[in-house]
Amino acid sequence: MTELHPDLRENVRMLGELLGQSIQRHPGQDCYELIEEIRAAAKADRRQESGSGQRLVNLLRKLSDDELLPVTRAFNQFLNLANLAEQYHGIRRKKGHQSDLMVESLGQVFDRLKAGGVSSEELHERVSNLRIEFVLTAHPTEVARRTLIMKYDEMSECLARLDHDDLMPAEREEVIDRLTRLITEAWHTDEIRHERPTAVDEAKWGFAVIENSLWQALPRFLSSLDASLTESTGRGLPLDASPIRIASWMGGDRDGNPNVTHQVTRKVFLLGRWMAADLYLRDIQALRAELSMWQASDELRQRVGDSREPYRQVLAELRERLVKTRDWAEAGVNGTTADATDILFENEDFTGPLELCYRSLVECGMESIANGPLLDTIRRAHTFGLPLIRLDIRQEASRHAEAVAEMVDYLGLGDYLSWSEAERQEFLVKELRGRRPLVPRNWEPSESVREVLATCEVVAQQTPQALGSYVISMASKPSDVLSVILLLRESGMKFPMRVVPLFETLDDLKGAPDSMAALYEVDWYRDYCQGRQEVMIGYSDSSKDAGQLMAAWAQYQAQEQLTRIAKQYDVHLTLFHGRGGTVGRGGGPANRAILSQPPGSVNGSFRITEQGEMIRFKFGLPDLAVQSLTLYTTAVIEATLAPPPEPEPEWRATMDWLTERSLKSYRDVVRENPDFVPYFRQVTPEQALGKLALGSRPARRKATGGVESLRAIPWIFAWTQMRLMLPSWLGSDVALEAAAQDNRLPQLREMMKGWPFFRTYVDMLEMVLAKSDLRIASYYEQTLLDNDKLQALGTDLRERLQRCIQRLLELKEQSDLLEGEPVFAHSMRVRNPYTDPLHYLQAELLRRNRDSEGKGDVQDLVERALKVTMAGIAAGMRNTG
Repeated sequence: MTELHPDLRENVRMLGELLGQSIQRHPGQDCYELIEEIRAAAKADRRQESGSGQRLVNLLRKLSDDELLPVTRAFNQFLNLANLAEQYHGIRRKKGHQSDLMVESLGQVFDRLKAGGVSSEELHERVSNLRIEFVLTAHPTEVARRTLIMKYDEMSECLARLDHDDLMPAEREEVIDRLTRLITEAWHTDEIRHERPTAVDEAKWGFAVIENSLWQALPRFLSSLDASLTESTGRGLPLDASPIRIASWMGGDRDGNPNVTHQVTRKVFLLGRWMAADLYLRDIQALRAELSMWQASDELRQRVGDSREPYRQVLAELRERLVKTRDWAEAGVNGTTADATDILFENEDFTGPLELCYRSLVECGMESIANGPLLDTIRRAHTFGLPLIRLDIRQEASRHAEAVAEMVDYLGLGDYLSWSEAERQEFLVKELRGRRPLVPRNWEPSESVREVLATCEVVAQQTPQALGSYVISMASKPSDVLSVILLLRESGMKFPMRVVPLFETLDDLKGAPDSMAALYEVDWYRDYCQGRQEVMIGYSDSSKDAGQLMAAWAQYQAQEQLTRIAKQYDVHLTLFHGRGGTVGRGGGPANRAILSQPPGSVNGSFRITEQGEMIRFKFGLPDLAVQSLTLYTTAVIEATLAPPPEPEPEWRATMDWLTERSLKSYRDVVRENPDFVPYFRQVTPEQALGKLALGSRPARRKATGGVESLRAIPWIFAWTQMRLMLPSWLGSDVALEAAAQDNRLPQLREMMKGWPFFRTYVDMLEMVLAKSDLRIASYYEQTLLDNDKLQALGTDLRERLQRCIQRLLELKEQSDLLEGEPVFAHSMRVRNPYTDPLHYLQAELLRRNRDSEGKGDVQDLVERALKVTMAGIAAGMRNTG
């Protein structure tokens, strides 16, 4: 059995002991012995020692209302500290103790590609033109408060300092003292948000990720990429290369979120410019100290005359303009106006002088100086730009159709919503070809249409570098795209913004290729998109709609066909992957996911959403961010230059056979069984999730309605909390059982060997089955279900889960889950004694919460402890939604 790396184990032990000391020092709450007793009972229960399970349950049931909160908080805090230790271990550099989680280097991947026949010229061209865009979303899955995250980040810095072998005893003691203080501060800090963050708060959190991590990580990563490319091909990255870009939905995603208005979006654009100006000012100040040289090229001399410090003069001018830019943006954020004269608005206004200094230094033989902090700032400028982040706008297709319909009606041209698709297209293209304004001067639109038009006006006032994509959810027809372009043009847009249809449900995915072919058939549109198209694939709603196996296959086929059709029309396609953190929302190891995409679908460009706690796990620390950027970049380059082979025709037929069975069995339970929704509502904390102030967005698309109205994140979150993990395996159980009965397992093993897509799917299924727990799910049912029919449904689902595990083990020819992932398996085992009490407590608290409705103080205590259990279980499972 694989144990944790000794360094990791030591850090987990040390952090746990320091937490224990903090709890013991907590005045008036002498619960340390009780917590230790519960932990010992949980460990014994996992070892299945006689009577241990009942002992644990009895201990938890006897807790008084006053004891609930400190006990739940203690286990929650330990799990957060274990995550912190693991996260740091992944990037540790201690001599002789390299992490077992290190990723493959850029140079290793480049060498492998060249050995496989890729020429130096092609490798250089592909890397130079690479486009990988991370889209930070406000999807509410980050449970930890920003206050605590900052403390955890400093704890990581303490662990890094302790890794130095040359520390004096006094220095080591100083670090331990700081670590002790931070853990004590965390213990005395409320870990639950009581007020929902606003959409602007969420945007500020996204900017903080850039300021605290990506600002340092990105130049370091690009420097590494440049060095590896030079070593492999003899040439480095072009000066203006920006293979990595950062975009955001925070403050731009209004789909189902009434809190994101055009005023919010305008404020977020201005906040980005304010933050960028402030960050660049720090860079420029540091560069002025560095660039004291007097030698300069003729080109620079023409600009500054006979100045004794030509570089400092250029930087001083930039500094003045950045100060004006910051003041102007800050005034705009505060709702006042400031002088916009001589501010930096277009990226070239900033990059031009910096590149002039760079060329001069190189020409004067000071290349080593040019390639220092100045190059870092140039690379930041090309990546983040003056807007800091590229803001996406997301809105539902029907809102744009409603806006066009009101215009058409006011002008007396007919009933747009009743027109056929051909009639809509004809009208839209005619207007787009024309030059006259369509929006009437004296027209008074409805409130909802006024908001759509106001958003378009805000977007039209931005530079291209400030904008990501305009994403249309529930898009299904060319008119959905053309109507957005028309509304943007009517609002004063002067350049072609990327307009991106999002295909989410199973029917949407199946119809996507025909929809895009119809759009490419429109001559005017082909000119507009200039040979480049982005299409977004939704993972969340397709999985919720059809089950994980069917959704994965539908996504794969849609990407194949979209790639083929784009090639047919000579259009470069970028697929935008709307993945979440969990397997049920397309999650899992990023490099495996990218390398298992259909051949040709990753063609030098890749766009992906990153959300909630996954942003922190991947980009929360500079070293972690460098590692994540390396992981994604190597995978995208490899998938581009050495794509996987096409699947065999019989493998496709087998996938059709499997998914036909998985889809029916999934929908038979989720849609057709009348007991399913009552079971879901009673046995999971779904009803209580709305009380967690996770994000600005409501948990439901509609205030009323069943599972279909529930957003994909709370749907996944609820099942994860009680460890049934249903969305990720339901349907696959029946498909695997049928395959076994039909003697198809040998063929499935062949598919696993030769088809990365299928192998990745099976590996992800195994990971989620390893996170499930039949005993815990059963305890929730015993505690919370008051109906024999619902209990019978629960028994049936748990039996199906057990059979799914057995069939997967048979397929992989293993005796235990995660035999090939021993580090992950052991990490789960370490967490169990801390998550188990939280699960048992959560079930008990849900029961008490339902029994104490309206009882004031008692209910407040119970609700607060319930929220802490949700946060703790999310930390223990390493994901929420």
